[in-house]
Amino acid sequence: MKAMRDVRIVVFAREPVPGQTKTRLIGALGARTAAALADAFIRDALAKAVRLSPRELIIAGSGGQNAPRSAYFRALAREFGARVIDQGSGNLGMRMQRSLKPLTRNGGAVLFGTDTPSLPLRLLARNVELLEDGPVVVSPALDGGYYLLGICGNVPDVFTGIPWGSSRVLALTLRRLRRIGVPYSLGPWWYDVDRSEDLVLLSRHLDSRRKFGGLRMMPLGSPHPCPRTAALLRRLRIGR
Repeated sequence: MKAMRDVRIVVFAREPVPGQTKTRLIGALGARTAAALADAFIRDALAKAVRLSPRELIIAGSGGQNAPRSAYFRALAREFGARVIDQGSGNLGMRMQRSLKPLTRNGGAVLFGTDTPSLPLRLLARNVELLEDGPVVVSPALDGGYYLLGICGNVPDVFTGIPWGSSRVLALTLRRLRRIGVPYSLGPWWYDVDRSEDLVLLSRHLDSRRKFGGLRMMPLGSPHPCPRTAALLRRLRIGR
């Protein structure tokens, strides 16, 4: 198994400015509450990453100014012992490629976003371990995209010509890897939280009293995967 301390973990995050983040939730929550939820997602993601004791924890930030100069990201870096880099401009693929390219040698790097707050720590750890089995790990999201990408060695061309935000992202990425002959491992699937209906699912999943349907097959385990998010959702009474 690849030692966690050999792998860099990159948390891909947008500064939670009201009106500019979690925009698809603003109608249901309002701009300030949507931004507060985004902040909880970010902090829970960083807390999980810290528990894995990676070689380096990196926040790849975006927002209204250069991320390393952002007071918000500087405060997070101090709290979690992370380094801040800027995602730069361009589409999602360009920004992920830019963030990963300097980091994938000597143990590799795993990049994941903050939209899977309920992802259990054991599954995040499993994704990191899978870099032992091949140079690329791709972890499917239920919406047809992926929530995590791990690379050890050269960064393959999997970022150009992808219709980001569509339900074809995962399929086209895997097709590209097969076409260029790069072996890959599929990580465990999980769900993103982007829309109001996703938020209801998340709230019900986190409510230990409501274990129904497919949620029984998705145990959260210990430690709790997103205590800040859960506390905010309880106050908001989402899905109650």
